[in-house]
Amino acid sequence: MNEPSRALSLAGVREAHARIAPHIKRTPVLTSSALDAEFGTRLFFKCENLQRAGVFKVRGAFNAVLSLSDEEAAHGVVTSSSGNHAAAISLAARTRGIPAYIAMPKVAPRSKVAAVRRYGGNIIWVQARGTVPTSEEYDSTVAETHARTQASVVHPYNDVRTILGQGTCALEFLEDCPGIDTLLAPVGGGGLLSGTALAAKGLKPSIRLIGCEPAMADDAQQSYRAGKIVPQLDPRTIADGLRTSLGDLTFPLIRQQADDIVTVSEESIASAMRLVWEVMKIIIEPSGAVPLAAVMERRIAVQGRRVGIILSGGNVDLDRLPWQSAAP
Repeated sequence: MNEPSRALSLAGVREAHARIAPHIKRTPVLTSSALDAEFGTRLFFKCENLQRAGVFKVRGAFNAVLSLSDEEAAHGVVTSSSGNHAAAISLAARTRGIPAYIAMPKVAPRSKVAAVRRYGGNIIWVQARGTVPTSEEYDSTVAETHARTQASVVHPYNDVRTILGQGTCALEFLEDCPGIDTLLAPVGGGGLLSGTALAAKGLKPSIRLIGCEPAMADDAQQSYRAGKIVPQLDPRTIADGLRTSLGDLTFPLIRQQADDIVTVSEESIASAMRLVWEVMKIIIEPSGAVPLAAVMERRIAVQGRRVGIILSGGNVDLDRLPWQSAAP
């Protein structure tokens, strides 16, 4: 079960960091003089692509799994995910020695399915009416699995424990780079961006926080501007980690504390991803490339600023790189 909503605070993020620190990497912050010169700014990249399981989501996963009582943990955990959270929960559960049940879409990238299996997760395929399951279809599969196994439900983003764990990324980032004045993070369901808001605005209220998402999955921007959650109905983006709708916990935090949400094209996502591969010599996935794509498209004023970018993950389907195929 979720902790009380009052736990959504900088103090809660600090507690989560103390809990998960022995199990995660304090990922490095990299810079590139070539990219600084190209965009006329100072860019700092928090490399969650080098995190365990290749993604920031191990932070929330470990916080959720380690927060369970022994009695709760004995039944295992159940969650839903297209891949990254699935692998993260599988790893965290294996570390604690408990089963993990993962509701996944049949369209999940093969590399991410393989990662779940590598970490010992038990995959349950979501039966969907369309190509990509809806939130209701994911939730139904999770509910059925919970009823059968009594496993504790861990929502991939709309969960206090998950949000606090994700906030530890920005906590480390600003401890290591306190001079950052603008912080960019991708947004799908909002777990990372809402956790980032708690940590970043708590540590440095003056910081400018911008969420970045694909134009082909722009429910967060629509929701931000409308003042209410606009569901994600038919996302068609190569950024498979950003295809989900905001939740009733993540949305209020984002609406209150993010300074804006911007969108980028599929072409720019692929170009930003390739640019990081070529210039920085590190592998990032499409979802992790979205914030840099926003810089490339001049969606954000960055001239003369010190800009932090969270590279959220590096799990890529090597058989389907975006610059090899135009299909999302």
